[in-house]
Amino acid sequence: MNWSKVFIPTLKETPKEAESTGHQLLLRAGFVRMLMAGAYTYLPMGLRVLENIQGIIRQEMNATGASELLLPALHPLELWQKTGRDKDLGEVMFKFKDRRGRELSLGPTHEEIITDLVKNNLSSYRQLPLVLYQIQTKFRDEIRPRFGLIRCCEFIMKDAYSFDEDEAGLDKNYQLMFEAYKRIFARCGLKVLITEADSGVMGGKVSHEFMVEAPLGEDVVCFCPQCKTAKAAKGGSSLCFTCNTEMRQVNTIEIGHIFKLGTKYSQALEAVFPDKSGQLKPLIMGCYGIGVSRLVSAIIEQNNDADGILWPKEVAPFQIILLPLDVTNPEIMEAANSLYRQLAENGIEVLFDDRNERAGVKFKDADLIGVPLSIVIGKKSIEEKSIELRVRKDKSSQLVPQAQALNMVKNLLANL
Repeated sequence: MNWSKVFIPTLKETPKEAESTGHQLLLRAGFVRMLMAGAYTYLPMGLRVLENIQGIIRQEMNATGASELLLPALHPLELWQKTGRDKDLGEVMFKFKDRRGRELSLGPTHEEIITDLVKNNLSSYRQLPLVLYQIQTKFRDEIRPRFGLIRCCEFIMKDAYSFDEDEAGLDKNYQLMFEAYKRIFARCGLKVLITEADSGVMGGKVSHEFMVEAPLGEDVVCFCPQCKTAKAAKGGSSLCFTCNTEMRQVNTIEIGHIFKLGTKYSQALEAVFPDKSGQLKPLIMGCYGIGVSRLVSAIIEQNNDADGILWPKEVAPFQIILLPLDVTNPEIMEAANSLYRQLAENGIEVLFDDRNERAGVKFKDADLIGVPLSIVIGKKSIEEKSIELRVRKDKSSQLVPQAQALNMVKNLLANL
């Protein structure tokens, strides 16, 4: 894809409203723009990253046997009233009446909605276990939207729900999700801290949070540098229970949270099933959430340097940026176009910087947007029949013959 055809409005200066590193770089690199506090537009590059993250999540969720659906964002308030969470979440819910006088809400989460769906469509224990998930927009009237995509009023979330006959089934699904989450975050290039957590208004007995260390994170976690044990900070540092090392406090961002809900929602909404003996029993539920849009910022918080973003390969908007340094030179452009076609034919996603800009501008923008690998073609390339390959993460570079370029690119990408 040609740069001139993609809307990438990069900025030289950091916008005043940007608070965190991730927020600053998303704005400067032209990935998002703010419509109003708590609501963001994903520009083409930001959308590509978002879709890549969603692709990873879908692959890992499907591998657990979960099935994807899409629930409404518009909710009847009466379902929330049955669980009492219309009061628990009252301040953050967007509530209103439609022209028929129905009391409605924009969904801040979907436990009530999924429970109602399964209740009305499950007739036998033979349909269990069941795991359903969606990637959906949520709405919360945050009192103080902050840090760009980290705390928004409108955001994208992956939420999954498990339905089982008994606690043993819940334990099995919970562990499947626990392991899937670790794989998802690793593929997104994140180092996570996993802590036992308070279930809060979600309910249930057991929950775990997946946290990313970030200087401006709103949560604080005690972390053991020796054995990697982590726990929510409560009143200062402490002796790691595992290895007796002094733990240190770190600021973190929550990117995922999983819960053993038990029967909190199934009892309130009368979601029951007939067991093998024909006796009606409440469904045993689990809930598993990932802040999908929040992940975009969290990845940058852990993957950046002084020059811009360092996107991990699997989430990068493009795998390669192709930089012809003089677009007015026919020989340079012929070599660049030839290589671009070869890469495209081999399924490699390339951003072709076809702008008539100085080399310095192209290099700075390439570093800012953080594509993992750059291919530089200039006058030297024509003279020596070579190209320069630059790895964004460590700034390493090498000259390779044009005839070997495709194979060298494939090898480099495979090892990034």
